[in-house]
Amino acid sequence: MDSRIPGFYKEDIDARREIVAERADLSDDAVAALDGRGLDPVRADTISENVIGTLEYPLSVATNFRIDGEDRLVPMAVEETSVVAAASYGARMARERGGFTTQVTGPRMIAQIQAVDIADPFAAKQRVLEAEDDLIDLANEQDPVLVDHGGGCEEVTARVLDTDRGPMVVTHLVVNVQDAMGGNAVNTMAEALAPEIESLTGGDVELRILSNLADRRIARARCTIPPESLAEDDGELDGATVRDRMVDAGAFARSDTYRAATHNKGIMNGIDAVTTATFNDWRAIEAGAHAYAARDGYAPLSNYEVDADGDLVCSIELPIQIGTVGGATQLQPVAGAAMEILDVDSADEFAGVLAAVGLAQNLAGLRALVSEGIQHGHMSLHAKNIAIQAGAPGHLVDEIAERMVAEDAIREDRATELVDELSE
Repeated sequence: MDSRIPGFYKEDIDARREIVAERADLSDDAVAALDGRGLDPVRADTISENVIGTLEYPLSVATNFRIDGEDRLVPMAVEETSVVAAASYGARMARERGGFTTQVTGPRMIAQIQAVDIADPFAAKQRVLEAEDDLIDLANEQDPVLVDHGGGCEEVTARVLDTDRGPMVVTHLVVNVQDAMGGNAVNTMAEALAPEIESLTGGDVELRILSNLADRRIARARCTIPPESLAEDDGELDGATVRDRMVDAGAFARSDTYRAATHNKGIMNGIDAVTTATFNDWRAIEAGAHAYAARDGYAPLSNYEVDADGDLVCSIELPIQIGTVGGATQLQPVAGAAMEILDVDSADEFAGVLAAVGLAQNLAGLRALVSEGIQHGHMSLHAKNIAIQAGAPGHLVDEIAERMVAEDAIREDRATELVDELSE
């Protein structure tokens, strides 16, 4: 499959759908789902509580991605106009040097078991560690299907925490969850081990639940971009200048929490859009990413450097807890179609794609910030929304948006004037 589709954004929706269906070899069910047959209220009522209806996001496809030598179309569900365009543009820049290379540490989640009111916490920790083999066996009895598929609890660790409520012994179960997100599996194991932990520590177990700081489930991506690919279209800034400004922007984020928060938000724009499109838990990934960024003082999740050849080297590292089996994906037909478009074979492969998307999103955003400014591209895309809000009929939306962009007057009052003028 070739993910490079020049002019894709210029096609109408039906044509785009046909292109994606052909290139991704979508099933008839997936094509039907993309045609608007998504989550009906009856099914929605089985997924959440107090359901009164459903909410739709635009489902888009980011193009140009080449990840680990394979072209991919990337489904994204997001309401912000510039996200899909930025991801596609970042992927196009990375494509010139072969695209993105990824590495994933494996699908291991952590469950925590908190024990309190312990007379001898350090000795209790030792007793837990001495019982590691038995605890692993007991944990794995809770999910024999996961074990049969090569997963299961692989390690037990313990720590003594000095808290303002006194010392606590916290036991960690490290569980290979294979292609699942893994929340249900690790929570079940933690609850099953609670009585044994109480017996070993002599304390009371209170919390037993997964941690969303999934630092045993790290995804990394990198790419290299030649300076000429970074140059401004109008020639005011050459590629080397843009490259160096992007490196400066990365240094700014590493030195300032205020900037780092926005830097990382740009990364998560892309990752959240893909996880939303596939009905995965974007909240868990957000929590884990920001906790990982804050381990030693809040820092950016991506970095920008210049290699010996003068190219820009971009890299990212973050925890990604994602699944291709279980969860709610199979309950939402459009999410199922999105998974078909993505065409990943494992949770690890999915995590690598998400890391690449986050990096593409971030590098495109940084390039805009250090050159023409973020509002230039963002407001050009936003102009259509302004035209619609001003009551522009469908056949005038593009013309009004183009006029506002040309005048540098992307405002609702100007849009209203143009609607009146062009409708006469």
